[in-house]
Amino acid sequence: MKNTSAYILSAKRVIDIETSAVQKLAQRLDNHFVQACELLAGCKGKVVVSGMGKSGHIGHKIAATLASTGTPSFFMHPGEANHGDLGMLSENDVLLAISNSGETSELVNLLPVVKRLNVPVIAMTNSATSSLGQHADIVLDISVEQEACSLGLAPTSSTTTTLVLGDALAIALLDAKGFTSTDFALSHPGGSLGRKLLLKVEDIMLTGDDLPLVKESATITEALLEISSKGLGMTGIINKDKTLVGIFTDGDLRRILDAKTDIHTTAVNVVMTQGGRVTTAETLAVEALNIMEAHKISALMVVDAQQKPVGAFNMHMLLKAGVI
Repeated sequence: MKNTSAYILSAKRVIDIETSAVQKLAQRLDNHFVQACELLAGCKGKVVVSGMGKSGHIGHKIAATLASTGTPSFFMHPGEANHGDLGMLSENDVLLAISNSGETSELVNLLPVVKRLNVPVIAMTNSATSSLGQHADIVLDISVEQEACSLGLAPTSSTTTTLVLGDALAIALLDAKGFTSTDFALSHPGGSLGRKLLLKVEDIMLTGDDLPLVKESATITEALLEISSKGLGMTGIINKDKTLVGIFTDGDLRRILDAKTDIHTTAVNVVMTQGGRVTTAETLAVEALNIMEAHKISALMVVDAQQKPVGAFNMHMLLKAGVI
């Protein structure tokens, strides 16, 4: 049985070979890559990715990455395409065909129909002179000096470089389009990332009778009772027009106790934080979190356009909602 050090040596050898292959891929990037990006950026339809075997598995990932980063895309199995699924392809699409050898029969057999549809072809192959390379509009070189497989048979380095090149295309397009984190979240509404980026303050804040509020004439003791009953660690202070004029927090309490202020007779507006940090109901929860972290506060009041309180929330609520 192989000893532990032999396993590590084997793994390091694979990593070294594949790392070298990726570095050489970066050095080969040229105007063909730029042309491919421009063609994909100008695509009025969808980017249709196709490949057989291991190239097909990589193609699935590339199509998924393109789609999630703002470039509409899907994977088309070339074998199924030869038996009817080629109808997925339309004249406004771009075909991204992956074949290490460039001679994959299932892909090559599609080319006459693809050309008849006037669909541009970007080939990812190790041979520009292969059947696929010769009939492609743009060829992206995915050649490697050696596979990481010790037998030189299993696609390893070649599939890694193909995947990396696909990621490079997707992110280059993302950057060119100005695709934002909010755009990304729109295509991931069911995941934790989508919840984090799309959740608004109004989705988590306390409202109505749960809102901690006292009048500016209230004593500090009355403000403390409100803080205790509502459980947010702070209360908003409102004037006679019900406009927010300040905030009183647990931190403010510690400060006034140090000053030996009489909490039973002193009005809360004397010791409150004037104005205080606030946000709006329409603000993204993640943006509100940034405000709280920047100012080292654990809760926020939510106001409307007239500075009237409509809600409140704290860090614990953001944590419970999955924003943190």
